[in-house]
Amino acid sequence: MNPVTRREALLSTALLSALAGIGLLGATTARAASGPFAATSVADALKALGAEPTVSGEVALSSPDIAENGAVVQVGVTSKLAKTTEIHVLVEKNPMPLVASYRIPEGTDAFLQMRSKMGQTTNVWALVKADGRWYSASKETKVTLGGCGG
Repeated sequence: MNPVTRREALLSTALLSALAGIGLLGATTARAASGPFAATSVADALKALGAEPTVSGEVALSSPDIAENGAVVQVGVTSKLAKTTEIHVLVEKNPMPLVASYRIPEGTDAFLQMRSKMGQTTNVWALVKADGRWYSASKETKVTLGGCGG
């Protein structure tokens, strides 16, 4: 087998760039939100997930009492429930409340930290699926400078 020469590598790169430039070759096109991510209310998102949660003290949600900038709000969720398989974060007054979904592999700690945008003062929800049942926790976060177009 002959090694690729520098000229062949440059020619291949130029050809691939030209194909991408005219649209015959490119990255996968982003798809519109679907399923639970397309929901426009917390109730619709819960319905799309098939969740009827029970409030649990075993689900800890952390978010600031007052967020000075709604464009970057730190949110954390910890589940002390055995057999946690999913964690979802919802921001009630966002245009699409479901902002993140995580699958938790068996044998790992059910803990996450993330950032979310919030356009206004709202409730943040942590939704946890553990051992086939749904649990939740919520907290109000006051936003002084909007992040969703504010």
